[in-house]
Amino acid sequence: MVARLITGMKAMSAQDFFRTLIEAQKRGDPQGIYSICSAHPRVVAAAMVQAKTDGLPFLIESTVNQVNQFGGYTGMTPAGFRDFVYTVADRIAFPWKRIVFGGDHLGPYPWRKEPAEQAIQKACDLIAACVKAGYTKIHLDASMPLGGDPVDRHGGLDPALMARREARMAAAAEAAFRESERAGRTDSGGSPPLYVIGTDVPPPGGIQVEEQATQITQVSDFEETIATCRQAFDDAGLQDAWQRVIAVVVQPGVEFGDHVVCEYDRSEAEELILAARKHSQLVLEGHSTDYQSPELLRQLVEDGIAILKVGPALTFAMRECLFALESIEKELLGWTYKARLSQLDMFLDKAMRDNPEHWQSYYTGSAEEVCLSLKYSLSDRSRYYWQVPMVKDAVNLLLRNMKQVNIPLTLLSQYLPRQYLEIREGRLTANPEDLIEASIRMILQDYSMAVRPKNRH
Repeated sequence: MVARLITGMKAMSAQDFFRTLIEAQKRGDPQGIYSICSAHPRVVAAAMVQAKTDGLPFLIESTVNQVNQFGGYTGMTPAGFRDFVYTVADRIAFPWKRIVFGGDHLGPYPWRKEPAEQAIQKACDLIAACVKAGYTKIHLDASMPLGGDPVDRHGGLDPALMARREARMAAAAEAAFRESERAGRTDSGGSPPLYVIGTDVPPPGGIQVEEQATQITQVSDFEETIATCRQAFDDAGLQDAWQRVIAVVVQPGVEFGDHVVCEYDRSEAEELILAARKHSQLVLEGHSTDYQSPELLRQLVEDGIAILKVGPALTFAMRECLFALESIEKELLGWTYKARLSQLDMFLDKAMRDNPEHWQSYYTGSAEEVCLSLKYSLSDRSRYYWQVPMVKDAVNLLLRNMKQVNIPLTLLSQYLPRQYLEIREGRLTANPEDLIEASIRMILQDYSMAVRPKNRH
């Protein structure tokens, strides 16, 4: 069974893969999969290369804000995001059949200030568009109050109402899959939608205050989520769909802020882990696992958190490498007026300050503290700005400059010490493109070791 899970990916459907993964977890063989949440082509390409090395499916997810029927902040619809990923796959000869698309926090969040019925309908339309585009893994999230909703004294929504809305969204997914099947244009490899329920606390994006405590999901809330959703699915005649609910999103105590990481403490999450093990058809999904150590990532998988989401850490690693290359550029070319320097740092800062909508509600404090976060925050809000033309031009100039010089080992040791060791050992070249890919893959290799069976390490 273990060998089948790792070596049989080419033939397995997404449904078969997750069923086998759950079976392995429940018999005490901790295995998992990491999920990429990024729309940057360099990150996507590097992650595909790593998935090819791992022999795992390439699981990539888009968020409700990132990609939706109106374009989201990337400007891509679900079909557009699928085509973007396929284009990257073609460039590196990665098989389409090994790509699993997912939707993260799919629901009414972008339209939460609109009247409830209008917002829910837009959420259903989005989920239908995702399924028709070939998305298989659907995270249903209707946890937020909408326009006109009654809320409790804490500002929360009635769990039963959340569940009914999520069942309605699941019904939209089921109808979209049937329509695609009838039309003969199913892009999901034959797998019907697989569902994830639940939500993390706090919402995605990282904690916004360094001292803010990370609240581990209470067992009572976890059980209520499952019970209310099961009932809502049953009431809606979605018994078959309920059998394809594969995971529950929980907060096991992992988060990150601008300059702090809340590390996993399995003793604190013990009650939640024990409760989850009683559900034979479900595993847990962990969001914001970025920046956890390799050992803690492995502990998460051992404790049943079999789906590990990672996103900002990957663009953070890319940004680190680009900034290091810019420092090398200044050392090698800054002494002569004959070379035009990229000034990447300056252009990225200008792009972020010219259009602060993606960071101004996240980065707080003094002017000095905000300046530091703009460059170095772990939440990496700079990831929204790499496609700004002046930033793209600066990156392209930096890479051209670096390809025209031989980077001395001494500067690689100074600015890219981990990559320097790889180069010394003959596993990496000093080509700037290779250095960027390696920087991203170094993060993913920690996830690879965490999710693979122990006897395959």
